[in-house]
Amino acid sequence: MWGLLLGGIASAQATAPKTRLAPTVLVLGDSLSAAHNIPVEYGWVSLLDARLGKMVPKWTAINASISGETSLSGRNRLPALLQKYHPRVLVLELGANDGLQGLPLPALRVNLDAMIAMAQRTGARVLLLGIELPVNYGPQYRDGLRAVYAGLAGSRHTALVPFLLDGVALDPALMQADGLHPLAQGEPRVLDNVWPSLQPLLH
Repeated sequence: MWGLLLGGIASAQATAPKTRLAPTVLVLGDSLSAAHNIPVEYGWVSLLDARLGKMVPKWTAINASISGETSLSGRNRLPALLQKYHPRVLVLELGANDGLQGLPLPALRVNLDAMIAMAQRTGARVLLLGIELPVNYGPQYRDGLRAVYAGLAGSRHTALVPFLLDGVALDPALMQADGLHPLAQGEPRVLDNVWPSLQPLLH
């Protein structure tokens, strides 16, 4: 059994766009995308940015993830981020903290749905990254959480990664000593989980 304790609010890791001409992938997430307790350059979003920079034409990744972010706080921040960065693609990795706090799943769905709609109204494509909760949360809540992501991906026609930490969360060699967040050596696997669903959106 494993847990995800996505702790207190940290400073956002958003950086200024490298160029107005480069199409942008905006990542809005929590500590799973904010390189928690590891050098930021080893986080999966930084690894993504390096990969995007090798494409022709080049793309750039903006990491607007904050440790402790909930779907509500992300929803409140997203309008300004869309206006600032004008992303071509939004990668939405939120819901873990909602789930760990046992917040109502209908509220999570409403917040994620609102964020997807905001992005789609700007013409951005959306990739939704799902999470899993420990088994002690019970099958009803865990299944309900999975259904939120799958249902939104279907109704909003977004791409979906069902579980961001697939193949990482249960491997002690890839997890930090807290058992909660990936080590630097686990981050490439996280990117490998994201890339097959993200790559088709880069056009």
